[in-house]
Amino acid sequence: MSNEPKTALGVPTATAFVISAMIGTGVFTTLGFQVADIRSTSAVMVLWMIGGVIALCGALSYGELGAALPRSGGEYNILRRVYSPALGFLAGWVSATVGFAGPAAIAAMALASYVGAIVPGVPENHLAAVAVLAFSVLHASSLGAGTVLQNLLTGVKVLLILVFAGSAFSVAAPQTVTLLPGGADLGLMTGSAYAVALIFVSYAYTGWNSAIYIVGELDQPSRTLPRALLLGTGVVTVLYVLLNYAFLRSVSMEALAGQIEVGFLAGEQIFGAAGGRITAAIIVTLLASTVSAYIFLGPRILAVMGEDVPALAWLSTRSRRGLPANAFVFQLALSLGFIYTSSFDQVLVYASILLVTISTLAVAGVYVLRRTQPDLPRPYRTWGYPYTPAIFLTVNLWMLTFTLTDRTFESLVGLGILAAGLVVYAVLSRVKA
Repeated sequence: MSNEPKTALGVPTATAFVISAMIGTGVFTTLGFQVADIRSTSAVMVLWMIGGVIALCGALSYGELGAALPRSGGEYNILRRVYSPALGFLAGWVSATVGFAGPAAIAAMALASYVGAIVPGVPENHLAAVAVLAFSVLHASSLGAGTVLQNLLTGVKVLLILVFAGSAFSVAAPQTVTLLPGGADLGLMTGSAYAVALIFVSYAYTGWNSAIYIVGELDQPSRTLPRALLLGTGVVTVLYVLLNYAFLRSVSMEALAGQIEVGFLAGEQIFGAAGGRITAAIIVTLLASTVSAYIFLGPRILAVMGEDVPALAWLSTRSRRGLPANAFVFQLALSLGFIYTSSFDQVLVYASILLVTISTLAVAGVYVLRRTQPDLPRPYRTWGYPYTPAIFLTVNLWMLTFTLTDRTFESLVGLGILAAGLVVYAVLSRVKA
């Protein structure tokens, strides 16, 4: 039996976690990688619109899965119930290794990088570690304080993005940004470079499924979960399109190509040299919200795994406040390991490939569950079924196919992580409680 704390998180808080988990590292760092190979503003803008549509299709599908299987744990719980305990463990393994500890580290590293733009010479690795440690202590100590802070940071995040996007229209010498693709763009948008770029966009949209990880702590999950997923994903899609339009309008594609700190570059063009530092400070606040969201959510998956796998029972141990303390410590150790041993782009690519793979299996579960358990109560059914999940699956498989051929090394590393997870499961399944 689950020993989750008796809490009741509503639509505002659940939506705040979706928005906070989504808006962060990806949208402020990946545009430079995209324009390095795609020198068309219209193709890039469509790229972000496609990412939003795919995320919405995924959110609609997850809404049905989460409402039908209302237990915290995300893909771990879904794949375990729909397919097998082994695949469920594999999803949990991905979440534990690169799903949350990795993105938390990435967001903290990006935060430290932007601080470095304001204060040159700051020890970025140590600063990133301090950020992860501080939010881990906060969320492991108090659910109430953590959710209040998360809601506050999310509100500030949305407001600042709207102000920044609006300010881009005041640029003295704006770049030309075309929204509708032309004939030449269509060939570009079916190539391998576009598919790989969509992987980066997919990472930027990672987090649209965040509320699924705390479904066991939601008030009326069958209603709250779908609303939070759809509302959060819809808001972020609009903000992403506005934000990337602002970046492309403010900075030339030549200057953006290959750069990570695209927000800093845009801020310099919009507000002047000092404005770049102001923008960097704003983005630090936004990234702090992202670090907070991932650190809050990750231990929930680990705790649920601890309830089901005897050898991992220590992960389900909760504090007097009902919070998974050991899981927080374990995730903290993993995040610190990523910060001190891996580069930014390595963690980003590995995480993207694995997260797309697991979410693809989960969405396919909508079809599987309807066939294997047709009488299962479904308080919410996927809008547009069967086409909505099909769109999500088709685009994801297209991305993964081209990524396997164009980024073979990274893909093999991802497959290696999955294989290691199966080995660990085989070993742990033989360990008695």
